[in-house]
Amino acid sequence: MNGTTAARTVLAVALVLTGLVLQLTVLARLPLPFGGTPDLLLLVVASFGFLRGPVVGMAVGFGAGLLLDLAPPGDSPAGLWALVLCVVGFLAGNVSDDVDRSTAAPLVLVAGLTLLEVVLFAGLSALLGSPRVTWSGLAGVGLSTAAYTVVLAPFVVPLIMRLDRRVEPDGAPRW
Repeated sequence: MNGTTAARTVLAVALVLTGLVLQLTVLARLPLPFGGTPDLLLLVVASFGFLRGPVVGMAVGFGAGLLLDLAPPGDSPAGLWALVLCVVGFLAGNVSDDVDRSTAAPLVLVAGLTLLEVVLFAGLSALLGSPRVTWSGLAGVGLSTAAYTVVLAPFVVPLIMRLDRRVEPDGAPRW
């Protein structure tokens, strides 16, 4: 592993751990209406997908999801969040070449990825027999989570892009 690869890996791990801690300790406790909360881990995964492509997006998504699965209260089957965030990272990486980062396209993509995440997680949870899934509240939670995540995105995504540029100067190939 060369120095640049190691630095990118350390950056990804640090951002995922920071995002996980902030999401579980701060964002999850915010008294926001409609039951949704901003999804900081989704923003970290999508940012790495946008920056580095589908393979890195999947890897970061899998790691972030697995940590989320194993973190307390850990009330979902292990691997469920890993699968969902892996799909999110893959899709973010696949659209990264088509995104003009100076327009509203990333915000639309973040909204779409958030809605997909909520529906995919609820659908897989229901398929596995989770009693916590209520389809009547899914629309409100999904739309409010997407809205809160989109509001957070203009602050998080550019920050991750700036940090990534500090680790690896412009013109370097994607992973």
